Amino acid sequence: MQYELLDKINTPQDLRLLTVPQLNTLASEIREFITHSVSCTGGHLASNLGAVDLTIAMHYVFDFTKDKLIWDVGHQCYTHKILTGRRELFSKLRQKDGISGFPSPAESEYDQFSVGHAGTSIPTALGLALASEKLKTSEKIVAFVGDASIVNGSNFEALNNLGLIKRQLLVVLNDNSMAIDVSQGAIARFLAKVRLSHKYEDLRNTTNRILEHLPVVGKRVEGALESFKQTLRMAITPSRLFESLNIPYFGPVDGHDIGSLIELFKAMGHLSSPAVLHVYTKKGKGYTPAKEDPTKFHSTGPFKINGEIEIESTGKKSFTDVFSDSIVKLAKKDDRVIAITAAMPDGTGLVNFRNNFESRYYDVGIAESVAVDIAAGQAKMGLKPFVCIYSTFLQRGFDQIFQEVSLQNLPVVFCIDRAGLVGADGPTHHGLMDIGFLRMMPNMVLVSPANGIELEKALRFALDCSSPVAIRYPKEEVKDEFYRDVFSQPYELGKSVTVRNGSSNVVIVAYGSMIFEALKAANILEADNIDVTVINARFAKPLDDKIISLINADNIIVTVEDHYTACGFGAAVLEAAVKAGANTEKVKILGIEDIYVSVDKREKQLETMKIDAKSIVSTVKNLHSIDKFLQI
Repeated sequence: MQYELLDKINTPQDLRLLTVPQLNTLASEIREFITHSVSCTGGHLASNLGAVDLTIAMHYVFDFTKDKLIWDVGHQCYTHKILTGRRELFSKLRQKDGISGFPSPAESEYDQFSVGHAGTSIPTALGLALASEKLKTSEKIVAFVGDASIVNGSNFEALNNLGLIKRQLLVVLNDNSMAIDVSQGAIARFLAKVRLSHKYEDLRNTTNRILEHLPVVGKRVEGALESFKQTLRMAITPSRLFESLNIPYFGPVDGHDIGSLIELFKAMGHLSSPAVLHVYTKKGKGYTPAKEDPTKFHSTGPFKINGEIEIESTGKKSFTDVFSDSIVKLAKKDDRVIAITAAMPDGTGLVNFRNNFESRYYDVGIAESVAVDIAAGQAKMGLKPFVCIYSTFLQRGFDQIFQEVSLQNLPVVFCIDRAGLVGADGPTHHGLMDIGFLRMMPNMVLVSPANGIELEKALRFALDCSSPVAIRYPKEEVKDEFYRDVFSQPYELGKSVTVRNGSSNVVIVAYGSMIFEALKAANILEADNIDVTVINARFAKPLDDKIISLINADNIIVTVEDHYTACGFGAAVLEAAVKAGANTEKVKILGIEDIYVSVDKREKQLETMKIDAKSIVSTVKNLHSIDKFLQI
């Protein structure tokens, strides 16, 4: 596909050769390019379509080879990547040897941090600004923040500390009234109220008033702000919010008016104090299906340009689908059941619960630590809260899990979606640490169901448990058609299930859905006359004593998990074996080694990390041959 202007843009410097009308044409071409690219590869669509004009204007004004642009969350950086020389790589967006869907310093000097979590931009920008003051450098610093991220705890803490610096730092608040679903909380409602109170002419008039009173160069912001405020006649203004934190606020302005944005960025680049520029954008702008349903097109697989998904459904349920059905069943039987999420109702499978039990559903926005503490309070009062958060984001609630849940031994249930390797989202989104940071906490019970049958039973088990329970499961389809009788056994605290009895002294102990890689390996090994036992561990804490007794019986033990080997399930087995005085020489742990796993398809990541069936077979054969040699 050829473009009149986009084909000529290889660096941000090329933008400055264009007129404002040409920049508007370029914005349309970039939207068309992004829509076409994401339709082929999948990716974050709606948020990127909304951020095109803002990104063009920022790159037109600032030189981010020396100035600093910090993204929050990072998934709205596609235009930024296109303008900084990575357009040709979009055919492999979020694929191996392609480009990340998030900022990545390994890709470009224009990317400051690898970013995939919300709430990080203002604090890191503050750190850059403090260092700049110390080193007496003069680069401009811009933090690009989504409206849903502005309320995140770490961003708010940084806003509270902006008074530490006496130099330029521009916070661009990209207000599209959406996180993934509709933004939650009082601040989100306040911003929405402001948005609804403004007509388009208000935005243009506000822009003109800001430009009228901003200093051209070098003056402090206070005088300009005072002059600007005196001209405002709007009943509702977020300035009250930011001014209470002593942060100069300007806006709201139109985030799709490139000409005005350029003038605003030029003027605000000369301020000698931190400031917030509040900008309205439309998520999904330029592609009607994404504009009408930005939640659906927040992060999508490949699709046809008419909005129909190209990849047909296999008809199989995912772990998230099973969780969605199961939590509703539990709630119908027990009115103590509460569901809590942090801006992820769709991704965690809680939309159905929300529709059925609105009064028992809470979305706290991008504030995972708050979600945990709310659950602790509810559990203290006798309710049964289920906290539903992706593994990578639950890390943000570590201290609250320790302090308010584990230490108090409260029966909060953590439903940890996207555990393990997650494929295209890459290192910021892999869930490879949850076993480690949860296992160290007293009172915590760790469960990983093998398939949908076990997930439903694990939820029932957790409901009846008097201690905190963490249930981890991956982003993949469930395999409910195999060994149904074995997987249908009810959960018993700390008890594993033997799925396959073998005649050799080789035992493969798998945690969670990795049981199916273990079973594939067992079938291959059987053809080579190595008949192995396969155990579905079910629990990483407490461990089944039977596993330790098998080590004592001088078996070869191979543990398999979709988690870092450090502090993971295999490490738990070794620790317990050492404590029991067992001989651990014949124990081999398979898991993710001490690296950040790059973007690829999940099945390829399993192979690369050597935890797929073929790698298990290779490990067993090697250990088995050594064992036979030693017995001669």
